[in-house]
Amino acid sequence: MLHSKIGGIGYYVPEKVVTNQDLERVMDTTDEWIQERTGIKQRRYGKKHEETTTTMGARAATIAIERAGIRKEDVDFIVFATLSPDYYFPGCGVLLQREMGMTNQEAGALDIRNQCSGFVYGLSIADQFVKTGMYKNVLLVGAEMHSMGLDFTTRGRNVTVIFGDGAGAVVVQPTTNQEEAILTTHLHSDGTYAEKLSFINPGAHGGYHFKKMGEEVDFGYSDATYGEIFLNEHMMQEGQIYPHMEGRFVFKMAVQKFPEVIMEALQKTGLQPQDIGMLIPHQANLRISDFVARKMGLRDDQVWNNIQRFGNTTAASVPIALCEAWEAGAINKGDLVCLAAFGSGFTWGAALLRWAL
Repeated sequence: MLHSKIGGIGYYVPEKVVTNQDLERVMDTTDEWIQERTGIKQRRYGKKHEETTTTMGARAATIAIERAGIRKEDVDFIVFATLSPDYYFPGCGVLLQREMGMTNQEAGALDIRNQCSGFVYGLSIADQFVKTGMYKNVLLVGAEMHSMGLDFTTRGRNVTVIFGDGAGAVVVQPTTNQEEAILTTHLHSDGTYAEKLSFINPGAHGGYHFKKMGEEVDFGYSDATYGEIFLNEHMMQEGQIYPHMEGRFVFKMAVQKFPEVIMEALQKTGLQPQDIGMLIPHQANLRISDFVARKMGLRDDQVWNNIQRFGNTTAASVPIALCEAWEAGAINKGDLVCLAAFGSGFTWGAALLRWAL
């Protein structure tokens, strides 16, 4: 029976380190406040005008391809997960293809907009493509350039202090050995509270959705022309062009859905939490990771956290943490690895795999 495995992995984070003290200089916040609420001490920012989501993704992908023992010409499908694409359209998949000089092979490219859950969703997609025999080398990339779209004022501090830039990538390949394979993936979503964690403007909704949902907020559409509906002065003045998050609500949902989907994956495979060699949670908040670990009865050495140093890199956080844990020797061949994520949408998911490298 054909299965799929992670045959190569790599990650890239920019050189520039931005500490909590650096953010204190531009907004009303403190290192103590940030660490208490998120666990973050620093994050990385890409070089303005030099690095993008695509270029960082290409750096990570190059490492993953080399470690997979293939050439870039052997990649027959690309899956790119991000919430911070270089362009509104086209997506980063084709831009990555161009950046890496892969345009003459006509490989397909798919872009995923599932934010924090993007990599786990992408892994599930790659798993299906490979184990059905459709593709042999699927390049899956999660990358983010958050620093180009954050509100660096006190108004935006609750969101801005959380996010960092970076990229991670894997090559998913076929295997007949279940002891080195992706065992199961589980994906879920619930759009009821979509606006609780969102980037609403500019958008093509024209204000319609908010009226339908009974919002009391004035989004400045009443006298706008069609062009101004997409982006107008009211949106700029009110800070609506930046991400919005109701932190307490998101936290409450995350600590509920994380353990649920992990247990779903374990039950599907007849395994128990104590069988997990390493849990790689999406690096949303250190308090969330600690809560999930306690609820699952996991030891500290069974959970990998790097949000303290990299912040939340959303779609990139799982592959960055996975690669870092493997490079540090915390994951070994045959170990049971659990990947889990929860994010905007809301969407959430988990994957169980036997480590192949």
